[in-house]
Amino acid sequence: MTATPPITRAFVLAAGLGKRMRPITATVPKPLVEVAGRALLDHALDRAAEGGIQQAVVNVHYLADLIEGHVAKRKVAPKIVVSDERDSLLETGGGVKKALPLLGDDPFVVFNADSFWLEGPDSNLARLVAAWSPETMDILLLVAPTATSLGYEGAGDFVMASDGRLERRGEREVAPFIYAGVAILKPGLFAETPEGAFSLNLLFDRAIAADRLHGLRLDGQWLHVGTPEAIEAAEARVRASAQMP
Repeated sequence: MTATPPITRAFVLAAGLGKRMRPITATVPKPLVEVAGRALLDHALDRAAEGGIQQAVVNVHYLADLIEGHVAKRKVAPKIVVSDERDSLLETGGGVKKALPLLGDDPFVVFNADSFWLEGPDSNLARLVAAWSPETMDILLLVAPTATSLGYEGAGDFVMASDGRLERRGEREVAPFIYAGVAILKPGLFAETPEGAFSLNLLFDRAIAADRLHGLRLDGQWLHVGTPEAIEAAEARVRASAQMP
């Protein structure tokens, strides 16, 4: 059995309009909104570096010049390549598909630019990469407990079996896990997908149908920073965790 090659590339979704974060995002793209003194995008890129990512593709659309200027100033890993979507917003799936030539032929990580959490003892991305098994999985998601995730008020996304396989929650049900905005995907999954804009949920649902969508529970706490009010709550939680022994 050959060893699984290390995952060294990531795609960071940074092209969205950030409508729920208005009025802040009238002049600042959501990935550059600061939490605890650092842009959300930098939190995501720092997590990527800690998990062994050497190159990250960042897509841009809304207030693209600001994001390009910001990543150009980063002097630490990972190396950044920009995928320009100024002409057309391609949603999550279409954005990744456009950037496939920059990502190579091996599995890669996809980050939401606002993926933000307090780590446990170990890097959650490193844990995700270690849990990746291309023989049994098409996609591996980092998932967080619905009940303990700060700033999240929805009904959850997934139910997880004992072997880590995920299913969508049923109608009018509450699911124990939510997608924490980080996934490992195979580039081949995009072979039969629409041209233009589409959601990664299409690939998630295909993987569920094939029994090949798996999840790994986040060790730490996920902080949902979706609105201006959520920033203050997230910063308070970061301060509290810094004071814990």
